[in-house]
Amino acid sequence: MKKEHLILVTNDDSVNAKGIHSLVEVAKQFGQVVVVAPDKPQSGMGHAITIHDPLRLKKSMLFGEVEAYSCSGTPVDCVKLAVYEVLHRKPDLILSGVNHGENSSTNVLYSGTMSAAIEGAMEGIPSIGFSLADYSADADFEATKYYAAQIIKQVLAGKYPKGVCLNVNVPKLTLAEIKGVKVCSQAHAFWADRFEKRLDQFGQPYYWLTGEFSDVDKRPNTDLHVLKEGYVSIVPTQYDLTAYNEMDNFKNLENEN
Repeated sequence: MKKEHLILVTNDDSVNAKGIHSLVEVAKQFGQVVVVAPDKPQSGMGHAITIHDPLRLKKSMLFGEVEAYSCSGTPVDCVKLAVYEVLHRKPDLILSGVNHGENSSTNVLYSGTMSAAIEGAMEGIPSIGFSLADYSADADFEATKYYAAQIIKQVLAGKYPKGVCLNVNVPKLTLAEIKGVKVCSQAHAFWADRFEKRLDQFGQPYYWLTGEFSDVDKRPNTDLHVLKEGYVSIVPTQYDLTAYNEMDNFKNLENEN
């Protein structure tokens, strides 16, 4: 008999979010599921870890018979605690999400959802981050659940490369409207940041980050492009940020003793 897969599910929207409950429903089809997720929203935390405060785990009954814990820390904290203090071994698969809102392009650098998946990749664990391009708390996750099941099935059946995770984004469309899946590259886009200066009730100034997202990448096979075309985007993502193609251009900085 084939050993049952052990699957860790986490997110950055907290244990209360609709998205993680949808992902747990899918994950249960493929093995034993354990949830370790933040006890409060942690969007935009990136790869932050908690080093100045104690971390706390609390048993959660929000997922029925599925073993689950809420964590006071970040999504990356959740993965670390799950592997070393809850499971006491590396799971066969880490699933992060489903995030309320897409994590395409450079958003991946800020995303707590994707940082949890990247942490899994750093541990040599097959990991997938799922996001839906809908920020609504009552978003419809049916199409995401369908494609998540297809992708998880193929990942578990194949040979997964070390040091890589998958960034999966689903457009805000019905299942019938989505055209399929495209493996693509991360778009080169950025936030044109600005800050609104406001005054609190005591007359003290504070700042609120805002701005507009600017897609300057006109290449046809990027995540932003295929999402606009009605496809699910999959970007193989790695944590090695070395600009290998530029290394020779900086050889002049080397010194010999």
